[in-house]
Amino acid sequence: MHDIVDLESRGVPGVFVASNEFMSGADSQAAALGFPDVARCYVAHPIQDRTDGEMRALACAVFDEVLRLIVNA
Repeated sequence: MHDIVDLESRGVPGVFVASNEFMSGADSQAAALGFPDVARCYVAHPIQDRTDGEMRALACAVFDEVLRLIVNA
């Protein structure tokens, strides 16, 4: 979240991507950092033990949403 907030504060659009297990924490941290509306997108949890192919599938599943969030920033 800190990286996206840093980019946004410099006028560079970005999207925070994390697993859905961290939704509440991300919302709290974004608000605490002063960027409650920073763009974010979530994928299925967990991700750490996924194969490269599974990670590609997760990325493909949210690609359009990430692109939409960046373009509409």
